[in-house]
Amino acid sequence: MTINRGIHFMKKITFLVGFLIIFISIHTTQSQTKEKKQIVPGEQAPLADPGQRNFGGFRPSVGQKVKQPPMKMQLRPEPEIRKVSLDEISMSDPYIYPDVNTDTYYLTGTGGRLYKSKELKMWTGPYSVIDLTGTWMDGLFVAAAEIHHIGNKYYYAGTWSDHSTLIEAVPRRYNVPRNQTQLLVADSPEGPFKPLVDDHEFCVGPEDWDIIDGTLYEENGTIYLVFVHEWTQLIDGTMAYMPLSKDLTHRTAEPTTIFRASEASWSKEMNSIGEATFGMKMPGWVTDGPQMFRTKTGKLGMLWSTWGTHRYLQGVAYSESDTIKGPWVQAEKPLKEDNSGHGMIFTTFEGKRLLIIHHAEEQGPRKPQLYEIDDSGDKLVLGPRYNPQP
Repeated sequence: MTINRGIHFMKKITFLVGFLIIFISIHTTQSQTKEKKQIVPGEQAPLADPGQRNFGGFRPSVGQKVKQPPMKMQLRPEPEIRKVSLDEISMSDPYIYPDVNTDTYYLTGTGGRLYKSKELKMWTGPYSVIDLTGTWMDGLFVAAAEIHHIGNKYYYAGTWSDHSTLIEAVPRRYNVPRNQTQLLVADSPEGPFKPLVDDHEFCVGPEDWDIIDGTLYEENGTIYLVFVHEWTQLIDGTMAYMPLSKDLTHRTAEPTTIFRASEASWSKEMNSIGEATFGMKMPGWVTDGPQMFRTKTGKLGMLWSTWGTHRYLQGVAYSESDTIKGPWVQAEKPLKEDNSGHGMIFTTFEGKRLLIIHHAEEQGPRKPQLYEIDDSGDKLVLGPRYNPQP
């Protein structure tokens, strides 16, 4: 009996030791995979000419350390909450969510502030609605923010840029920083919106992809993140999608490319039209601001923006299969091309379909504008400027 007990005890010890070895091995492997690869900055594209048109400001010159000072929002007093007209608001990438539960329109976009209105004419704000404490995004600038209502929760999709972390150095082109579209969640469209995943370094997309302007789209019970894979990394920017888990906390498959910017005849190579970016003459074709929609006939389309002969423009692509898998065909002409774009379509509480975009005069600020939109057929038709009544 004593011998049998001893053998049994040794078997238990052997099993526990084996289990510990496997656990330590897995933990070590996971720790190694989470380590950031240190990217050495390389030579970038030539600098823009003095006085040349330039989008996005200037980036630090070549030769700076990998850990450049992060582009954090300046600490300053909270802006005064007041009532303003839509014409008074300066905002890139505007997005309006009409909340039927409160009969309130919510406006957000680049900068991450929130305005609210009952009739689209006068807006109260700006409100601070996000809480990123404990994440790599804390204090960083947010771009192309959106609000989506799924189930009984409100989700906030926004793009955060961390210029202290490089993900790739493309020779003689660009030192690519970490850009990721992330998802936040709240019980109300007024927030506070907090990260879905409690992990400081979490990214919903591949960490070595430059990802911006993500939006949520549902098809056959699956929620997809549709996003931009940046032209600054690829040269020819793409639209892509990846399916998300039911709770939206992670992707369930790797991204699939939808189309490339150069597939649209009206998307022009940046150097060919004299456009510099971040103070550099970077060659390439831009994808920006995907927004999925269906016309009243069921045709699936995507609003997206790029740069053309009249600077920024609003384009459209349509899926021949009416599913996200496409194939996708570009409209013959842009929807609007007078330095306007990054639009989205929404329905008013009275049932009217409207398009909101931003527009800029030359180097002036980007301002949200409303237009009527006809989606009764298979193709969008842009209507006149919409002037909401107070």
